[in-house]
Amino acid sequence: MTETDQVAERPRVHVGLTGGIAAGKSAVARVLQERGALLVDSDALARLVLDKGTDGLAAVRDEFGDRVITADGELDRVEMARIVFGDEGARQRLNRIVHPRIRAAARRIVAEAGPDAVVVQDVPLLVETGQADAFDLVIVVEAPLEERLRRMVEDRGMSRADAEARIAAQATDEQRRAVADVVIVNDADLERLASVANQVWDRFLAPDAAEPSAD
Repeated sequence: MTETDQVAERPRVHVGLTGGIAAGKSAVARVLQERGALLVDSDALARLVLDKGTDGLAAVRDEFGDRVITADGELDRVEMARIVFGDEGARQRLNRIVHPRIRAAARRIVAEAGPDAVVVQDVPLLVETGQADAFDLVIVVEAPLEERLRRMVEDRGMSRADAEARIAAQATDEQRRAVADVVIVNDADLERLASVANQVWDRFLAPDAAEPSAD
């Protein structure tokens, strides 16, 4: 049995939550957290493992040079994003540094969750990193492409070209659906999205719910 398998047995339910950028995954995560889940945020862990003074940041500097380090000794995230979203090889090199550290940090959190916990692990690249089998339940959040692009341009200030490049760098909706136990389609407003997320909690994750399964 692997270390990941051992850790996955500790909480009552270990959920992998994923979805494309600007699909609404974070909003679903907040609802599940409000219902009682322990949220493990992979984006937050990614920032933590590349924080100033970490071995992760040192490894990034060794791989990509001083151009990705600010004058204050921190990661220049804008420059790093510019490099990796235009270069598949560079993105893979960065992922080889970051992803093992994120997984190790997540395992430590899950190991302390306790046997009654519902752990929701927010993993944007769950499909791309082949982690689906590590979870009892995989929830995918998706939204129409044009709506995602609109959010990225209007709400996040990206250019359309940058938004399209970031979407293209991720798995497709079809690839995510292939590993999903539950698919939440975010094609209405936040109130509707929250309602669906609450239904998912009640059906699969609440203490009196059946074993986590989409069957």
